Amino acid sequence: MRNDERYEIQRAFDQLPHVVGSSWAVIWFRMKGIKTPTREEYREKVLEYFKMIEPVFDSYPKDEEFAEICKYIELRKKDVYEKIKSGENEDVEKRYDRYVDYG
Repeated sequence: MRNDERYEIQRAFDQLPHVVGSSWAVIWFRMKGIKTPTREEYREKVLEYFKMIEPVFDSYPKDEEFAEICKYIELRKKDVYEKIKSGENEDVEKRYDRYVDYG
């Protein structure tokens, strides 16, 4: 698969964890009145909300012409999940710092 065929999926997986996962997590913590969740609590909540959009990841047809992109999406999804859990997603970590510092 060429890089240009993966480009849009790459950008989506770069943006969605902090745009969707972190945004919804922050609202949840605010509504619950939790001003200083642990990093682990925050990451788990981000992952919980991010996983809610998983049906989008499985939306392409399961036929041969989409097989490569579907395989790439699955690999990228697993990588993103692991980076969120381990604290390696810099954007999610920045959003945590901002929430704890400014609430």
